Parts: sequence; C-alpha cells; structure tokens
Amino acid sequence: MAKPASLTRIGSKIKINIEQVRDRIPSDLIKQLSEDPRGTVMDYKMTDGRGIGLVLKLKDGSQNWFFEDEVS
Repeated sequence: MAKPASLTRIGSKIKINIEQVRDRIPSDLIKQLSEDPRGTVMDYKMTDGRGIGLVLKLKDGSQNWFFEDEVS
C-alpha cells in the first residue's frame, strides 16, 4: 500500500524561496516577495510530475501557488 504524502497543513505560515521561483514568476511578484517572502497556505494544487503545489495567500491578499520544494 502506498504511503500517504506529508502535506504542509492549511493555515501554516511559510516562506517562499525567491531563488527557486525567480525564473518562472513575473517581475512584479518577485518584487513583492523580495519585500515579504511569507505566505499562508490556503489550499493545494495538483501539478503534473512535480507533486502537489501549495496555494499561498500573500501579504497583499493575492493568492499564488508554488511547488513544495520552493517553500520552507
């Protein structure tokens, strides 16, 4: 039987590793994350091949998703 994945709990506050996402996000989001790289886990997102993504709510209220290996 497959072992269940260990997911970051919804409501957790986590930090985005800007260096991991710099090549795939727009410059305005990079600027925002440079000022405050923290977010709150709001939901999960299914992705192709890289596991489950995390939907984060940022300081300005916007929601963006990131792969689990892009946050800590």
